[in-house]
Amino acid sequence: MKKTFLYLILLLFLAACNSQDKRPIAGESAYQIKLNTSYKDASKSPLKKKDLKSFKGLDFFPIDSTFIVKAKLTKTENAPIFEMATTTDRKPLYKEYGLLNFTLKGIDCVLTIYQSQDDLRDEKYKDYLFLPFTDDTSGEESYGGGRYMDVMISDISDDNTITLNFNNTYNPYCAYNDKYSCPLTPRKNHLDVAIKAGIKTFKKD
Repeated sequence: MKKTFLYLILLLFLAACNSQDKRPIAGESAYQIKLNTSYKDASKSPLKKKDLKSFKGLDFFPIDSTFIVKAKLTKTENAPIFEMATTTDRKPLYKEYGLLNFTLKGIDCVLTIYQSQDDLRDEKYKDYLFLPFTDDTSGEESYGGGRYMDVMISDISDDNTITLNFNNTYNPYCAYNDKYSCPLTPRKNHLDVAIKAGIKTFKKD
């Protein structure tokens, strides 16, 4: 009886230890929790091993609804395929999908959105469009190489408008690990406004 009691105490102790190790995933929104979950997973994470060991969650600006805007898409007809510059010698093929016009903080903005030609061959990603940008926080509060946003073709309305949520942005993998090859944000995709929303620069230990 005594051995059984001690065994139960040991099981409860181990369960308590395990529950402490499994801390809840950080994040103020479903998007942030999903991103942090992915980065915490060693099989998916772009983080270096030393950074992964101490990883508690990515840094984000506070969620701000003023950085959720409706943009008007003007599709680019007969856009040529081109080689996009990256942080390495790799030259992935893209084409300009269109221009996004919107107003943010009273400023008229325009961004070029792109379509990866590699994604077109993958059923899982063929609905994705690629939106890289820099802004007045780049190189300080956010990553100097710019941030990315995924836009879905299926989310474009019949009137060619789409909602852009700058709270749901992410950094290129190069911001975490220089072994990756990442597209460079074209100069024309700089916004003359501070986008204090979404992912911040990664603070390495």
